[in-house]
Amino acid sequence: MKNYQRLPMRRTLLRLAAGMSAATVVRLVAADTAGTPFWRPAEPSTVAAGPQAAFRTKPLSYRLRPMTANTPPRYRPAAPSVRTRPFEQLPDIGRAMVLTFDDGPDPLYTPHILDTLRKHDVRAMFFLCGEMANDNQNLVRRISDDGHTVGNHSWTHPLVTKLSRAGITDELGRTSDVIEKITGDPPLWYRAPYGAWNRNSFEIGAAMGMEPMAWTVDTLDWTVPGTDSIVRRVREGAAPGVVVLSHDAGGNRSQSVAALGRYLPELLDDGYRLTVPQRS
Repeated sequence: MKNYQRLPMRRTLLRLAAGMSAATVVRLVAADTAGTPFWRPAEPSTVAAGPQAAFRTKPLSYRLRPMTANTPPRYRPAAPSVRTRPFEQLPDIGRAMVLTFDDGPDPLYTPHILDTLRKHDVRAMFFLCGEMANDNQNLVRRISDDGHTVGNHSWTHPLVTKLSRAGITDELGRTSDVIEKITGDPPLWYRAPYGAWNRNSFEIGAAMGMEPMAWTVDTLDWTVPGTDSIVRRVREGAAPGVVVLSHDAGGNRSQSVAALGRYLPELLDDGYRLTVPQRS
């Protein structure tokens, strides 16, 4: 993969300093989350002016500067909530599933996936690698403009568990910065390459305002197992709340494209809604 000159980290450092987390404003369903869970799926016919136009809430300046040194603790900004495991499925959303695509965007395969999703009026989540996003900015804009959720998949797709905290910060921060530069909104979700998570990645992701998303069903499409095999894995794994992992880059993804064209209308015919996370 190509190396790029480091992007400005000003916004990332500010987010880290502020200690803001998506978990402070998005209460989602997870095994290690307390409180009243909820989930509001996106309406299939609603496309916002950008996939997260209503998502981002900027921190108020007074919350960062207590008026006196004796401000009671309950009025001070809380530390970001940090999860100990990623979301693997999303219960309590009715007969709905989430389709996700990793490693893109790729100029050869991603447009075909977007065409199929648009044909069926379906939204999905795209976890982008920063260097791919930087190389294909118009394609990132199309993903965003079509109403899909844009997530962070690191800059160069490293094994995060082998990185230092500074290395994880760089990988996630550069990617969030380039996504925000292109779409106007920073990502609220991230996925660790290879599904390899550790405490540092959870903490740094939370400080950058992102929630961790894993998956329930792995299509194993990256092994190029054949279109029939990919379709079979999705059909056998289909269930309410399931998160499906596929790829739109990182190799020959023609089978992934063909499989989507087959299993997506079948899922819809079976009464499933294909949705993405939305802020309540």
